[in-house]
Amino acid sequence: MIEQKLRQFLLEAYERCIQNGELSLLPERVELEEPKMASHGDFATNLALMQAKGEGKSPRDIAGKIVKELSQEDFIQRVDIAGPGFINFSIHPHYFLELLHDCFTQKETYGTQSFKQKKHFMVEFVSANPTGPLHIGHGRGAVYGDVLANLFTAMGYNVTKEYYLNDVGIQMETLGCSVLMRLREIKGETVDFKENYYQGTYIRTLAEELYQLQGDNVFKRSEKEAIQICSTYAANSIFEGIKRDLKDIGVNHDTYFYEHTLHERKSIQKTFDFLAAKKFTYEKEGALWFCSTQFGDDKDRVLRKSDGSLTYFAADIAYHKEKYDRGFDRVMNVLGADHGGYVSRMKAAVKAFGYSEDSFDIVLIQLVNLIHEGKLVSMSTRSAQYETLRDVFLEVGKDVCRYFFLMRSHTAQLDFDLNLAKTESPENPVYYIQYAHARICSIFRKADELKFSFEKVDVRLLDLPEEIELTKMLASYPKIIQKSAQLLEPHRLAFYLLELSKLFQSYYSKAKQDERYRILQRNTQKTGASLYLLKNIQIVIQNGFRILGLEAPEQMTGRDDV
Repeated sequence: MIEQKLRQFLLEAYERCIQNGELSLLPERVELEEPKMASHGDFATNLALMQAKGEGKSPRDIAGKIVKELSQEDFIQRVDIAGPGFINFSIHPHYFLELLHDCFTQKETYGTQSFKQKKHFMVEFVSANPTGPLHIGHGRGAVYGDVLANLFTAMGYNVTKEYYLNDVGIQMETLGCSVLMRLREIKGETVDFKENYYQGTYIRTLAEELYQLQGDNVFKRSEKEAIQICSTYAANSIFEGIKRDLKDIGVNHDTYFYEHTLHERKSIQKTFDFLAAKKFTYEKEGALWFCSTQFGDDKDRVLRKSDGSLTYFAADIAYHKEKYDRGFDRVMNVLGADHGGYVSRMKAAVKAFGYSEDSFDIVLIQLVNLIHEGKLVSMSTRSAQYETLRDVFLEVGKDVCRYFFLMRSHTAQLDFDLNLAKTESPENPVYYIQYAHARICSIFRKADELKFSFEKVDVRLLDLPEEIELTKMLASYPKIIQKSAQLLEPHRLAFYLLELSKLFQSYYSKAKQDERYRILQRNTQKTGASLYLLKNIQIVIQNGFRILGLEAPEQMTGRDDV
C-alpha cells in the first residue's frame, strides 16, 4: 500500500511538472525498490534516471523538479536526492506502527489475499517414476512445489497439487524384468541380471514380498504375463512408499494422474488429430513430426517413430492438453535440472494448443549435494547410507527437511549438511526460528500472571530502534508473500523468517543489559506495547511456518542464550 501511494504521488508530481512546462514526457511506469542501506531510506526510485534521455535533462535536475512538486504527506518523513539522481523516501515510523493493528486483527489471514482470485492454478511436482524410492533431489522438488502451491493459495488462487504417474513404457517393463529375475534367484536359479535392470536391494525385497504372496504361481504364467505381474506389484508397492515418504515430510497431492488413462481415453491420438487439423504436424520417413520450430523450438520433434511406437513427448503433450481441457488457467511443472531440454518443446506445444506462453511455467530444480562429516556423500548407487529421502527424514525430521530444502534458491545447487541439520543450536536456522517462537510463547506465559490486556495499547511507546525495525519487517510480510509467489521463489519466505528471528533475538538479548529493552517491566503501558509487538511477531512466524509447512512449537529445550 505504501508503494502504491508513493507511485501515485510521484506520478502526480510529474504531471504538475509537465503542466508548468518544466518536463514534457509522462513516464510509462514508476519503479520503487527497498535500498540495501538503511541510511538511504525505506524506498527509492530511479524515475529521474529513466526519464533523463527522453527529457534531454540531467537526472539530478529532473529529480529536483519532481521533489519540488511532491505533495506534503504526513507518512513521508524525509525525501532526499542521492547519487546521480535517485529519489529516496524515509517513511515516518508512526505509519509502520499503525500497521501493527492490521497484523493483530487479521491474525492467521495477515499477508494473504482477502478475496478469492478467479484463476485456477495447477502445480505438478515430484512425478517420479514408480521404479524406486525417492531420493533427496526429489525431496527438494517436492517441498518447493508444495510451498509454491501454498503461496498461490495464500494469494487467493484456487490451486491443485498434482502428481503425474508414468506407469507405461520401457521403464515399467524393465522394472518387471528386474523383479522377475530376483524371483528366479530366490527359487535357486542362476540368472543373467542385466546392467540396465534396477540394481537396488529394494528389488529383491519386492521379489521376496511377491513370492510370499504368490509362491510359484508367477512361474506358471507366460514370461510376458509374469513380467506384467511383477511390474504391477512392484510399481504399486513403490508408489505407496513414495506417497508415504511424501506424507511424512508434509506433502500431500490433491490428484494423481496415471499415464495409462491417456491411452485408455485415446487422448494421444486425439491430440495428434487436433495438431493435424491445425497443420502443425507432418510425416517424414514414416515418422510423425510436430512443427515445434514454428513456436520457438530449436528443432521439430518426433511424436510417433517410424516403427509405430510413441515417443515420451507424445504422451507429455497429450497430458498437458488434458490439463488445459480441465479448465486450468495456469499450469506449472516442477522438474529436475536434467529436464532443461524439455522446456522449449513443451512451451511450443502449449502455444500450438492456442494458450499463452505466460500460462505455462517450467521450474527446474537444481541438484542437492548431501554432506556428512564435512564430506560429500556419494549417491551414485543404492548402497549410499543416506541416499533416499526417507533416510534423511529419519535422521533430521520433517521440519528440518523442509526448511533445508528451501535454504537456497531453486536455481542454485544445495549442500544439505546432515551434521548441521541435526544440531540444536543457533547455527541451525530451523532451530533458531522455532526457538524464537518458543521464547515469545514463554514470555507470554510469564506475562499471563500480570493479567495484561491489548485493549488499550499505545504503539507510539515503541520508539527503540530495534522496535521500529521489527515493526517495518512485520509490515513487509505481505509483500514477501506476494513476491515469493510472483517470482516463484519460496526461499524468500524462509530467509525472511530467519532475518525476523535474528532481529527479535537481538532485541531480546539487549533486555539483559538495558532496562529500556525490558519487556516485562513496572511501566505497564510500555509492557503492553512491547507484548503487542511480540504478539505480532508470533503471528507472522506462525503464518510463515504454515505456508512453509513447519511446526511452531511453544516450548523447546535448549540453551537460553539463543
